[in-house]
Amino acid sequence: MADPVEPNNGVPGEFEDRIIQTDLRNEMSRSYLEYAMSVIVGRALPDARDGLKPVHRRILYAMYELGLTSDRPYRKCARVVGEVLGKYHPHGDTAVYDALVRMAQDFSMRMPLVDGHGNFGSIDNDPPAAMRYTESRLQSLTTESLLEDIESETVDFLDNFDGSQQEPTVLPARIPQLLLNGSSGIAVGMATNIPPHNLGELIEGLMALISNPELTNNELFKIIQGPDFPTGGQILGRNGIQETYLTGRGSVTMRGVADIETIEVAGRPDRDAVIITQLPYQTNKAALIERIADMVNDKKLEGISDIRDESDRDGMRIVVELRRDSYPQVVLNNLFKLTPLQSNFSANMLALVDGEPVTLSLLRMLQVFLDFRVETIERRTSYLLRKAEERNHLLLGLLVALDQLDPIIELIRAASDTSVAKAKLQELHRLTEVQADAILQMQLRRLTALEADKIRLEHEDLLKRIADFQDILANKPRVFDLIKKELIQLKEKYEAPRRTEILDLGGGIDDIDLIANERSVVLLTETGYLKRMPVNQFEATSRGTRGKSGTRSQGEEEVKLFISCNDHDNLLLFSDRGVAYSLPAYRVPISSRSAKGTPVVQLLPIPREEAITSLLSVSSFDDDNHLLMLTKGGYIKRTLVSAFSKIRANGLIAISLEDGDALTWVRLAASGDSVLIGSRKGMTIHFRLNDDELRPLGRTARGVRSMNLRKGDSLVGMDVLPRELADRIAGTNNDDSDSDSDSDSDSDEVGIAEGPWVLVASASGLGKRVPVTQFRLQKRAGMGLRAIKFRNDGDSLVGLKVLGHGEELLFVTEKGIIVRTSADKISQQSRAATGVRLQRLDSGDHLSEVVLVPPEQEVQDDDSPGVEEIQSENNASPESN
Repeated sequence: MADPVEPNNGVPGEFEDRIIQTDLRNEMSRSYLEYAMSVIVGRALPDARDGLKPVHRRILYAMYELGLTSDRPYRKCARVVGEVLGKYHPHGDTAVYDALVRMAQDFSMRMPLVDGHGNFGSIDNDPPAAMRYTESRLQSLTTESLLEDIESETVDFLDNFDGSQQEPTVLPARIPQLLLNGSSGIAVGMATNIPPHNLGELIEGLMALISNPELTNNELFKIIQGPDFPTGGQILGRNGIQETYLTGRGSVTMRGVADIETIEVAGRPDRDAVIITQLPYQTNKAALIERIADMVNDKKLEGISDIRDESDRDGMRIVVELRRDSYPQVVLNNLFKLTPLQSNFSANMLALVDGEPVTLSLLRMLQVFLDFRVETIERRTSYLLRKAEERNHLLLGLLVALDQLDPIIELIRAASDTSVAKAKLQELHRLTEVQADAILQMQLRRLTALEADKIRLEHEDLLKRIADFQDILANKPRVFDLIKKELIQLKEKYEAPRRTEILDLGGGIDDIDLIANERSVVLLTETGYLKRMPVNQFEATSRGTRGKSGTRSQGEEEVKLFISCNDHDNLLLFSDRGVAYSLPAYRVPISSRSAKGTPVVQLLPIPREEAITSLLSVSSFDDDNHLLMLTKGGYIKRTLVSAFSKIRANGLIAISLEDGDALTWVRLAASGDSVLIGSRKGMTIHFRLNDDELRPLGRTARGVRSMNLRKGDSLVGMDVLPRELADRIAGTNNDDSDSDSDSDSDSDEVGIAEGPWVLVASASGLGKRVPVTQFRLQKRAGMGLRAIKFRNDGDSLVGLKVLGHGEELLFVTEKGIIVRTSADKISQQSRAATGVRLQRLDSGDHLSEVVLVPPEQEVQDDDSPGVEEIQSENNASPESN
């Protein structure tokens, strides 16, 4: 006979009742949720009350049970790990030992909880020695602030994993350990990252909250200023801290402490170096040095010649040696920008409150701890009250025995056994079983008068203590007084100065902070290529030399516009259609003299039908200065420079133009200055920039007539004279005649003037310095005065420039040949003179532009340890076209 078919797809019949049909989706969901909650509650997140995860709590309690207090000898860490694994934490020994090691590292914990003896790792991420080699014991702070009163029924205990032991659910913490040493952990679907804080500030904050339960966040922030990392460092700004304290989430910008020093190389103190003495929290020193070295090798960090670690037992010292031609502050800013020397601490103050994960604000976190501390004090007081009442109850029995000593002795002697004696004591003397046992166990020596007095004194003392305990339980302010008293004791014993400095500045480093504020020239070619070159590429030469090429030699690369500036300036580019564009000078790619440059359309969205006609460098957009604009048709206006502080990417209208007109020249000027305008045929007009002659106009206004030109003449440029100079000219030339005559009564030669002068340059490369006093102030829209007498009929005026003593000039030709020379080498002549040779020109070439070289920049100290900007001692004179 064939065997019967087994039911349930092969499951034997006797197991059929043990099969549970279930939906796989529901089972997976339920099981994963149970696993997630187990990780969240039992492993990854700290308790808001004692600030510890289960593994840390179990390690500290196991060490306490082993008697490893601060006044006892060290014991092997392997012994501690074995105790934890065997009794409380059924996981891997590596996890337990790693947690033990971290609690002993002074660079990981603000106040280490474990006193380690041996190699417990380093800030270079060196691993600790094996647990069979290292030893440990509890710090005194741990015993006094976390484990004190644990035997006074202050916290609940529960069974361990196998029910053989009892372990505390939380430790009776006296300080907010969660904030003191912080915590970090990754659970399932959530994570926590709480920064460490200063013990003294936390205690002060708690005492303030006790004194004023309505304490505001702002008042609390003045006490607890921010995180205090064990590695020191700096925190940039308070916005991230306050956001974290208010919402429980935020980002705190950390920065290492680095100074620029002059070090000795080969016995000579002639080399600058960045000295790093503190690192941001959780930054690996060895990895930082390796990162810097890699970036130097990859040419991503410039200006560094060597890096070495000189750290020793006295402290950290990383030396980043700089090249001689580097800018130390720029190198330091790049280190902050590109390496972990500056990093962010992403705070997420998540902790368990009543067994549930909650994101806590600073105030809520302190309140949760304070509520727990009140509960702990009340439970301890209740325990002490019960113990005192039990002891007092026993003492009352002993006092009864002492008062009726003889009858009780007779009763005991007459009793057949202990149980009979106990029963008769309870019956005849109205004693409880406990009191009767105590009398029967009393030693004979306690019957002396001295011992009897001790019992009576102890009874009286117990009555006072019982009354005190009862008063504490009935009076909440007394509980708070006890908390404050204990906090003060801990503060006096363990308070330490703040290690992390909080700076009142932002944490970001702008691109400009990574660029040295060097002197440069910016050049725009006729074909629309823009490039930047350092001024030091053009050495100063004697007057009349040929100079160096500043661009390619092909004819199509003739120079159109040429200015000098500092790399931190903003370049304003003006088109012939009266539209202004803005571009930081350092964003113009630096190029060699022979390079073609970068198409301006790649840097700015300039329409192809527009042509850039003027360049201007602006260091600041304040209301003290104006933009002075002059069109090809002779219209002039001035507008506040602040109107151009925020120029859109697609430009901003700067002036309204008539048909056929074009914006050609732009200068910076202040109210009361004067303007000197020149024409191609050598005529100039000089008038004031005041409300009488040229009042300020709106950004979109057209302007007014500047100069009356003869037939066939056109404007070639202008320059601005400062108010003090214009006042001096007005005082020197009392004749305010508006004569338009171009005759010149001055002699061909002038004596040595004190300056300033006006440099007058012609297309043939001739020029001269004319004292500014020879250009008298006139009314706007006149024909002006002659500035130069041309040697050749085909010559023309190309530039006017106001000069002082020691000025340096750059002459540039149409073919891009550039000469740098000192203005002091140019002869002083009258307006009627023809000038001297400024630059030797190639055949077919002509002088096209003259610009001033800006003064050298100096690094100025900044009180804040943040980003030091390289600023000029004096603002460079603005240049254009």
